[in-house]
Amino acid sequence: MDSAIIAADAAGDPRALSVLYGKAALALEQKGDIESACFFYTHAFVFALEAGSEAAKTYRAALLRHGRI
Repeated sequence: MDSAIIAADAAGDPRALSVLYGKAALALEQKGDIESACFFYTHAFVFALEAGSEAAKTYRAALLRHGRI
């Protein structure tokens, strides 16, 4: 996952970054690591907004669910 995030960042691809950060966030959330999950959800949310992706709604909802917004 780290290498994919680095590659997407180097390519300047906010849509890919959003997806990758979102996947990492979901995996961490499922493991019960909410603090780390929210860190990744925040990044996923910002990159989704930058990309104009509808996924921003999903990431925002996750942050709201965990009291981060």
